[in-house]
Amino acid sequence: MKLRSGWPLAVFVMLLVAIPIFEVYVLVQVGQRIGVLPTVAILVVEAVIGAWLLRREGSRAWKALDDAFRGGRIPSGELADAALVLVGGVLLMLPGFVTDVLGLFFLIPFTRPFARKVVAFFLARRLSRAGLVPGSLNPYARGTVVEGEVVPDGETVTVSPDQIESGRPQA
Repeated sequence: MKLRSGWPLAVFVMLLVAIPIFEVYVLVQVGQRIGVLPTVAILVVEAVIGAWLLRREGSRAWKALDDAFRGGRIPSGELADAALVLVGGVLLMLPGFVTDVLGLFFLIPFTRPFARKVVAFFLARRLSRAGLVPGSLNPYARGTVVEGEVVPDGETVTVSPDQIESGRPQA
C-alpha cells in the first residue's frame, strides 16, 4: 500500500508522541486530585483486571475462530473480535487511564459489538475514500455472467475435449 504524500505516516508519528504526553497529563491530574498511592493502586488494579480479561476473552476469541474454521464458515465476525481483543490487550499494557479505557472498551464482551461497528464504519469510510467500494473486488459484481447448468447430486456428467472447445458441454 502506497502512502499518499506521507500524511498518514505523519499522523501516526504525531499520535505516537501525543498519546504518551496526554497520558502523563491525565496521570498527573488524577494524582493531584486523589494522591499518588491511590493513582498507582488504580493502575495496578486496571492492569490485573485487564490481564484476566485479556486471557479470558482471548481464549474465547480463539475458540470462536477455531469453531468457525472447523464448521467451514468464513470467520469475519470472529476475526474482527480476535483483532479487537488483541488491540485491547496491547492498549491495556500501555500505562495510563485513557488507553486502559479504550482497551477495556475493545475487550469487554458487551461493548465489543459496538466497537466492531465503529471500527467497521471508519474502515469502510477509509476504503471508500481510496476508491474501493464493497463488492468492487468481486468479478461477478460487474455484471459478468457465467453460463452453466445445475447437475443434481449423484448424476454423472461426461464431457469430451471437443465439447469443451465448442463451449457447450452436453450432459
